[in-house]
Amino acid sequence: MELVVKSVAAASLKTATLVVPVGEGRKLGNTAKAIDEATAGALSAVLKRGDLAGKVGQTLLLQGLPGLKAERVLLVGVGKEDSLGDRNWRKVINSVLTVLKGLAGSDASLALDDIAVSGRDAHYGKTRLLAETLLDGEYVFDLYKSQKVEPRALKKITLLVEKTGQAEVERAVKHATAIAAGMRFTRDLGNQPPNICHPSYLAEQAKGLGKAYKALKVEVLDEKKIKDLGMGAFYAVGQGSDQPPRLIVMQYQGGKKSEKPFVLVGKGITFDTGGISLKPGAGMDEMKYDMGGAASVFGTLRAVLDLQLPINLVCLLACAENMPSGGATRPGDIVTTMSGQTVEILNTDAEGRLVLCDTLTYAERFKPQAVIDIATLTGACIVALGSHTSGLMGNNDDLIDQLLDAGKRADDRAWQLPLFDEYQEQLDSPFADIANIGGPKAGSITAGCFLSRFAKAYHWAHLDIAGTAWNSGGKDKGATGRPVPLLTQYLLDRANA
Repeated sequence: MELVVKSVAAASLKTATLVVPVGEGRKLGNTAKAIDEATAGALSAVLKRGDLAGKVGQTLLLQGLPGLKAERVLLVGVGKEDSLGDRNWRKVINSVLTVLKGLAGSDASLALDDIAVSGRDAHYGKTRLLAETLLDGEYVFDLYKSQKVEPRALKKITLLVEKTGQAEVERAVKHATAIAAGMRFTRDLGNQPPNICHPSYLAEQAKGLGKAYKALKVEVLDEKKIKDLGMGAFYAVGQGSDQPPRLIVMQYQGGKKSEKPFVLVGKGITFDTGGISLKPGAGMDEMKYDMGGAASVFGTLRAVLDLQLPINLVCLLACAENMPSGGATRPGDIVTTMSGQTVEILNTDAEGRLVLCDTLTYAERFKPQAVIDIATLTGACIVALGSHTSGLMGNNDDLIDQLLDAGKRADDRAWQLPLFDEYQEQLDSPFADIANIGGPKAGSITAGCFLSRFAKAYHWAHLDIAGTAWNSGGKDKGATGRPVPLLTQYLLDRANA
């Protein structure tokens, strides 16, 4: 779907469907009043009958109003004045898109420029959220269905704006288009079945990106290289599977050669049975989403490449499949990490931190400005924060604040959890330097504590996206594309700085 920005009077625009806002209490804004005047009071007459109260997300479709070039007018409720926040703004846009998808028209025009969204500026911030919602709302994954979803008639949406704000709105649409494309890439990877999407498949996806974008350098380290580098923890996770592990290294140079890069590290467990510490069977199919961290790094990189941001970025994807077999790691095994620290593996289902810890050590060679790892790491994070908010930990307050702010402005929020020294003691092992689990208490925090021991050479943050990377069960089951908006916003901020 194409998004176009125009500065023209709504009443004079020829379009299949013109979308006009109505406030709660049947209040009309400036644009709606102009439409009402052009139609000799047709909107007022309809509202007076009480067909639409103006509550958030209510819609009413009107056909063939006099005095307009638009074939239809779609009224949408935007709620009370000065009380429209991000969540309700998304509800408004999703309600509009739901109606438009069911219409025969190939285009629509949105006259929503005079609507205020609390906490967002009048042009860029409001529009970017609108555009991302529209574009992400078009997502369909029907690759493996014999009957595909029929192509929708809707091909283009025009955003009507005042001339003074047109440049900022166009910038918002450009950024939103790149972010939505990244989210689509992330969702496609996450929704792939695990018999297709294994570590080698992700390596091929990386190589494909390298061919498509000349600014990207791609290197894939196989299991022999992983072992030769001394990545004993990483190697141990994949040794029970017929699918060999891969460390994918992608380097984008959009800034000066002298500038230190930002590094994104993604957990890419393409299927997680739990290994010898086998998970319960119910819902295990959703463990194909355990590569959501790696998928989100792919999506963020795609957005950065499309926007050609003037930064240097390194993406490291730690990819393996965690399976039980005669060659699998056992509870009680001790492995030596690339850092030289030894780890007692008490639970083979705490495997994500094992592939990440060696990858965090590998990241040191890039002398990064900052390192962010992204992982569907702990079920405990879902217990703590549910499915709306990602968990955030780290060793640098400025980096944490930057990510929290980026999440807020991208409407892809995170919440900081503590990494107090007291939690580190839960990882003590009588036989090795560290155990890979810290017991039943504060599971997300002790996982972060584990990773922190391998991230002392640089500013580091950890995003636990176990609750936000996918939706479980029901008709909405599937990858969400998060936290691509948060990560892209963070990198946009660094580029602007």
